[in-house]
This record gives sequence, C-alpha cells and structure tokens, in this order.
Amino acid sequence: MARIVQKYGGTSVGSVEKIENVADRVTRAAEAGSELIVVVSAMGKSTDQLVSLASDITDHPSKREMDMLLSTGEQVTISLLTMALLKRGVDAVSYTGGQAGILTEASHGNARIQEIDSERLTNQLEAGKVLVVAGFQGVTEDGSITTLGRGGSDTTAVALAAAVGADRCEIYTDVTGVFTTDPRYVKKARKLQAVSYDEMLEMANLGAGVLHPRAVEFAKNYEVPLMVASSMVEETGTMIEEEVTVEKNLIVRGIAFENDVTKVTVAGLPNRMDTLPKLFSILSSNGVNVDIIIQNQYDADHVNISFSITQCSLKETVACLEQAKNELEFEHLYHEEDLAKVSIVGSGMISNPGVAATMFEALAKNEIFIKMVSTSEIKVSAVVSEDDMVMAVEVLHDAFKLDEVHEEKQAAQLV
Repeated sequence: MARIVQKYGGTSVGSVEKIENVADRVTRAAEAGSELIVVVSAMGKSTDQLVSLASDITDHPSKREMDMLLSTGEQVTISLLTMALLKRGVDAVSYTGGQAGILTEASHGNARIQEIDSERLTNQLEAGKVLVVAGFQGVTEDGSITTLGRGGSDTTAVALAAAVGADRCEIYTDVTGVFTTDPRYVKKARKLQAVSYDEMLEMANLGAGVLHPRAVEFAKNYEVPLMVASSMVEETGTMIEEEVTVEKNLIVRGIAFENDVTKVTVAGLPNRMDTLPKLFSILSSNGVNVDIIIQNQYDADHVNISFSITQCSLKETVACLEQAKNELEFEHLYHEEDLAKVSIVGSGMISNPGVAATMFEALAKNEIFIKMVSTSEIKVSAVVSEDDMVMAVEVLHDAFKLDEVHEEKQAAQLV
C-alpha cells in the first residue's frame, strides 16, 4: 500500500466544479488502496480578495492578524473538499496546519517549518482515513497562526511527506509537468520525464514558476520523490528525484528566464581590501538582495563594481548607496533597467566544457548582446536586454536541441 501526499494549487480548486474534479481524483486514488494526505491551497483569487479586505480597513495591518485572515482561505477549501469526499463515501477528515501538527517559527508572513508532530496524522492514515490538510500555514509554540509565504502549500506538502514517510509527493497544478522552458513563450518546449533535485532547484531559483525553491530544497534534504502533473488531464507528469534515470545524457535539461532585472554600477570605488565587504554589508543591512556581481579594475587605485537586482528594489538600492557615498568613497553611480536573465541548466555541464561556448556563440550569432554572466557547476546565466529575452530563450532552446528526445544528438554537438 503506497502512502502518498497530493497537493492541489489554487487554480486546481478555484471553483466548486474544480473541487468536485479533485474529489474524483482523490477518490480513485483511495479506492486503489493508497493512504492519502491531500494538501490544498485557497480557492483561486480568494487570497487576493482577503488582502483587499484588509486594505479597506488599514494601510498598515498587523502581520499577526494578516496571518489569521489569510489562513481562512485554505480552511474554506479543506472543508469543501472534505464534504465532497464524504459525499462520495470516502472516509475523510480536514485539518488546519496547526491541527496537522505543523510547528513554525514565530515569523508572520513568511514563517519556516521547524518540526511536524506526525503522530495524529499517522494514526489517522493507519485507520483508513483520507486527510485533507490546509497548506500555507502552521502555528507557533504559543498557538499563533502563521503563514509560510510564497509557495507555502508546496512546502507544506513536501514537509508532510517527509514527516509521515510517504512514498512520494504529487504536486498537481495547471501544467502537465516540468518543461524544457515555459511553453507559453516557446512553442517547441517539451515536457521532461525527469529532473534532478539540483536541476529543479536551479530552475526554480532562476525564474521557473512550477515549484517554489523552498519546497524543492525540502524534498532534496529529506529525499522525498516529487511528481509534478496536471490536475485537469490524466497525463504522466515529471519526476523530480536525486538521480535522473531517463535521458541521463542530457547536458542541458532546461532554460529558465526572468525579466525586471536591473544592473547597478558603482564606479570609482577605492581599490582596497575593505571595499567589497563594506559595499555589500551596506546593501545587505538595507535588505537589498544582490544576484550577479562583476568587478572591473580600471586603474591601480580604483575599481568598478556592477551587480544585478530586481527592478522593484532599485529605488531603495540607489537611496542607501547615495546615503553611504562618503563612506564608500565612490565617484559615480548609474544603472541600466529593462534587462532580463536567461539561464541554461543541466547537471551534464559539469563534465562538458563546451556548453558556455555554445551558449555565447548562439546568442552572438543572433546579435543578442550579453551584459553580465554568472556560472555554477550546473548553470550558466546571461543578462540581456528585456527586448531580447524571448528570442534568447528560443535561440538557446534550438542550439541545445531541447525539443528532441534523443540525448545522443545533443551530446554529439558539444564534443
């Protein structure tokens, strides 16, 4: 008998009709003999509606009370889904995050799970019940409700799977799996049969929105096999596990991208040992999250430091640097907006030195200018003009022949 955790996102439970569809799927799994925990998000746009209600009351709501408010969205879903299961003769019971034993740190709005007391859940599973659990939430030691932030329901599902020793965690969403790139932008994008934890973590961090990085990291740390599939159609999804057993020779497995990137350059900084730590300590203390970093020395006494940030953090970045100008002793500060980051990801890069050259040659051939570059063992990222973003993804998708299943062809081109 398989023990499975299933997770259904907001689009999958966005209406009564969709909840009935989920109930049918869960019923079939239960009738097949699986022990099931079903984690659900709030219905469709209900979280946005709750946020709007709070803004009608105050522009500065208490974070604790916002968690209390937002957690009700998932509670609506678990009740309705459990009713639908009971109607079908399935012995189901619903639990909030706190009732499911999810203990979090006392950080409202973006809490992290500290531990899960799984005794109640395990006992109920062994008694033959289907458990419907509210995602995105937990409680602190003193009983205060917390929410887990973006991607919280994915994290809830993976954490529960680890806690109860599930055979796998199934993430059901509005796509049929993990693709070589976003099929909304690239028609040739192909669904992958499998992706490694490390590859999925890189893609999630680099802009792929299928799974939240925190959930993938949790799955990797606790060795929870993940499957991403569609809740709308019956179709095999994508497996995410430690070691990929299919298409093992793929060098590049996917392309991730994100827009709203801004390049900031601090020019004329003193060429001293304390320059870098001082600069990035100031940025860190002001909550500025920096991505790619480049240092250029233009004479014996001065260096230029460039780094990329999100567009939304530009104003605060400029403000804190201007305020610290005398301390940092820089000459000029300038920035370039309307940029994007395009990244190729694949564990096969480790043993194939020709990958970066292929990437840069493909972009250059199509007159796509690269403004910044960042690498790791399994990814290469390039910052380009936002206007060139989609073309860059298409060009790289073709260059690495990601629409083809035959990995031998891709490997041969890089020899």
